[in-house]
Amino acid sequence: MRTVDGLQWIRRSLDAGRLRTWLTALGIAIGIAAVVLLTAIGEGLRVYVMDSFSQFGSRIVKVTPGKNQTMGMAGVLSTVRPLTIADSVALRQLRDVKYVVPIVTGTGHVESADRSRDTDVFGVGHDAPEAWQMPVALGSFLPADDPGNTRPFVVLGSKLRSELFGEANPLGQFVRIGGARFRVVGVMEPKGDFLGMDLDEIAYIPADRALQLFNRVNLQEMDVVFTENTTSAEISERIRQRFRELHGDDDITLFTQDDMLASLDRILGMLTMAVGALGSISLLVGGVGVLTIMSTTLRERTAEIGLLRALGTTQGQLLGLFLGEAIVLALLGGLLGLAAVGSLLGLLKLLVPAMPVQVQPFYFILSLGLSAAVGLLSGIAPAWQASRVDPIEALRAE
Repeated sequence: MRTVDGLQWIRRSLDAGRLRTWLTALGIAIGIAAVVLLTAIGEGLRVYVMDSFSQFGSRIVKVTPGKNQTMGMAGVLSTVRPLTIADSVALRQLRDVKYVVPIVTGTGHVESADRSRDTDVFGVGHDAPEAWQMPVALGSFLPADDPGNTRPFVVLGSKLRSELFGEANPLGQFVRIGGARFRVVGVMEPKGDFLGMDLDEIAYIPADRALQLFNRVNLQEMDVVFTENTTSAEISERIRQRFRELHGDDDITLFTQDDMLASLDRILGMLTMAVGALGSISLLVGGVGVLTIMSTTLRERTAEIGLLRALGTTQGQLLGLFLGEAIVLALLGGLLGLAAVGSLLGLLKLLVPAMPVQVQPFYFILSLGLSAAVGLLSGIAPAWQASRVDPIEALRAE
C-alpha cells in the first residue's frame, strides 16, 4: 500500500463518522486547552512575583537580628544584641557598600486637619529611595541628618497624600502620627502593591523617630545595597566580620536577594508544573476517548480489515494505518485546543488585563507533542489488535 493510499484511507475513515471524530477531538482539545491555559497562568504568576521582588533591585542583603543555630533537635533563634542605628552607620563604612537602610515598621494614626486614617509607618534612613529604587515625585526625601538626632519630617505615599490633602500642596504642612507632630517634606511616586501591601499608603519617617514613636529599642532589619564590584557572598562575609567586631559574634541572619529569588523561582516553577499536571488530567480523559473510539472502530470494521489483509496489506501497514488514524485524531484535537486557548487568552486580556498570564511558544509546541503522544499511546492497543486479525475470520464475520 502506498503512503498516499494510506493517507486517503485515514481521511475517509475519519470523514465517515464525522460526529464521532469531532467529539473525540473535542475531548483532546479540552485537555490541551486546560494544560496550556493553566501553565500560562502559573508561568505568569511566577514572572509577576519575580518581578515584584526584583523591583527594589537585585544587589540587596537583608540583615535581621538573631542567628539561626541548630541545638540538637530544632533550629532556634537566639539574639545576643539587637540591631541599632549605630550598626547601620558602621555598615556604611564597608567597602563596596552603597546604601544601608535601617528599618522600623509599625502602624500609626495619621491626622491632618479634619482628615485622618490608620496606615503603615516606616522608619527608614535618608537613602531609602536610592536603595529601593523608589523616586520622590514632589519635594525631597528625608534629609541626611545626624542619626539619633533627626528632625521630625515625614514623606507621604502618593495615595496617603491624596487622602490627607486632596489636590492641595502638602509640602510644609504638618501631620500628627501617633500624637507626634511631623512636617511633610516630600511625596513618593506611585509604586503600587507589593505582596498585598499598598506601598502608596505608607508614611516614611526617620528611623530614630520611629523607635521613639513605637517605643522600641532595636531595628527590625537593615537592607544593605552593594555595588556591582562584588558578589552577595563576599559582601555577606564582610557584614558578618563587621558584626563580629561590633557584637563579639555574628549574631545576625542574612538573606541575599539572589537566595530569595532562587528559592522563589524553584517554588513557583514547581507550582507551574503542578498546575500543568492538574490540567493534564483532562488530557488523560481525552486519551481514554481516543482509545474508546479506536476500539469501537476496530469492532465495526472487522470485515474491512479482513479485506485489506486479503488484498495483501501487511500487518505492519495495517498497524501504521490505525496508529496514523489515532495520531491525526489527537492532532486535530490539539489544534482545536490551541485555537481555544488563543481565544480564551484574548478574552482574559480584554476582561481582566491585570491578570498575570505568560504564554511561551514552548508550551504550544509541547501541547502539540502531547496530543500526538496521546494519540499514539491510545491507538497502540487497537492498532496492534487490528494487525493481528485473521483475514479469513474477518471476512466470515461480514
